[in-house]
Amino acid sequence: MSSEKAQFKAVADRSRCCGYGLCAAICPSLYKLDADGLVYMDDARVPPELEEEAREGAAACPAEAIWLEPLTPEDQGV
Repeated sequence: MSSEKAQFKAVADRSRCCGYGLCAAICPSLYKLDADGLVYMDDARVPPELEEEAREGAAACPAEAIWLEPLTPEDQGV
């Protein structure tokens, strides 16, 4: 993992997730699927080296259920 700090977090609206799994296929390091096939993240912070892959995974979601947002100071534990 890079020494750079994460600048973004992934946000998933699980109520909109249809379980296509495209996000997890594109960025399996960040996006996971639960037993029902719905997206979740172990840690929503996006490491800088995964940012492009995370954006591609979010953009591939047909339900537009995932997006990236800037981290707030609270997200960073500041």
